[in-house]
Amino acid sequence: MRNTAYTVSQINNYIKHMFQQDFLLQSLTVKGEISNCKLHSSGHIYFTLKDEKGALPCVMFRGDRLKGLSFEPVDGMAVQVTGTIDVYERDGRYQLYARRMERDGLGLLYERYEALKKELAERGMFAEEYKSPLPKYVRTLGVVTAPTGAAVRDIISVSTRRNPHIRILLYPAIVQGDAAAASIVDGIRTLSRTEADVLIVGRGGGSIEDLWAFNEEIVAEAIVNCPIPVISAVGHETDVTIADYVADRRAPTPSAAAELAVFEYSRFCQDLEDLARMLENGMEERLEEARTILAGHERALQFRSPQGRIRSQRERHAQEEERLIRAMQRTLQAYRQRLAIEDRLQQGMNRALERRRHRLDMDIERLKGRSPLDRLKSGYARVEDAAGHVVRSIDQAEPGMVLTLSFADGWVRAAAQEKGRYGGKEEGTEYTR
Repeated sequence: MRNTAYTVSQINNYIKHMFQQDFLLQSLTVKGEISNCKLHSSGHIYFTLKDEKGALPCVMFRGDRLKGLSFEPVDGMAVQVTGTIDVYERDGRYQLYARRMERDGLGLLYERYEALKKELAERGMFAEEYKSPLPKYVRTLGVVTAPTGAAVRDIISVSTRRNPHIRILLYPAIVQGDAAAASIVDGIRTLSRTEADVLIVGRGGGSIEDLWAFNEEIVAEAIVNCPIPVISAVGHETDVTIADYVADRRAPTPSAAAELAVFEYSRFCQDLEDLARMLENGMEERLEEARTILAGHERALQFRSPQGRIRSQRERHAQEEERLIRAMQRTLQAYRQRLAIEDRLQQGMNRALERRRHRLDMDIERLKGRSPLDRLKSGYARVEDAAGHVVRSIDQAEPGMVLTLSFADGWVRAAAQEKGRYGGKEEGTEYTR
């Protein structure tokens, strides 16, 4: 009897119906540790729940994420997921369709990661002051990574594109699994004894388990003790390991690490040309400056030569002679002006003196007419009483009073006998003159 042949779709559909008829699988809560967590641009979350013995693929759609998730899931986190287990017919695999996710403490790997991170930070292994700067011009690049895969190809491609003359020393390390940490440490120590100017230590992306070798303490200590600057380039931009904290520089990807480590040769050549032009321009400026200084010295030498000094002295003497002549002319003109002024002043003074002499003569003539002596010479006399008072009226004299009469040539003292007024002669009256 021949067996009936079924299509793959029929089998997947049959199994899907079996899952849908099992009430336990329609609503259950599963706890485990998140691994391979991917946040899709559509808003869906794809991840794996695992424990020590197994793994379960899971998906949480955007609508359920908005309603049933209140935190950001990361690899290594322990959670409890509630949802439905169903079959995805196209791929013929079952998965947990999560409706709600809650934290269930930290996973073992995440716990180890945080504990080692805290311990190394307390030991000062993350301190910026202990990190070495990257050399500007790298001639030999050391790379510790897997000999196959996208990481080494990206590093080689970017490095040789930026500098075709770069020398790359590759240590083919194991970057995943139990032997990975020791292999990475051997690679760092081996290349540190070579002519490498800088080391790139890393690998491509993966789950937290895949990248765990770069969270080991021996790898961190090897990076810190390396005498050559180390760039950590582990996973994708969102992946952060202990190696990233202790390295001298962290690159988000292996390609970015090559960009950091290797200088751009074409830009370097352009910089050299620019520096050469700057040097030529600077030399030309210095030469022009030296020519200017030399010309100044030549002029100074000509000025200080005997002939130059004689010529200069002659010019200076001619200038002094001209200034002296002008000064003498100004002095002579001023003297002439002064003489003219003095002459005008003398003429004015003479005219004023003549006017005053004439006035004086007139005053003399007037005074002569009023002079007492002239009057006395005309026959008049000055009469004074015994006290020396001038007697101007008969009212001041009485008969018997002693009077002094002053003449032009002397005086006479007499006694008044009688007195009378002019205007008529009374009998027996005498007039004294």
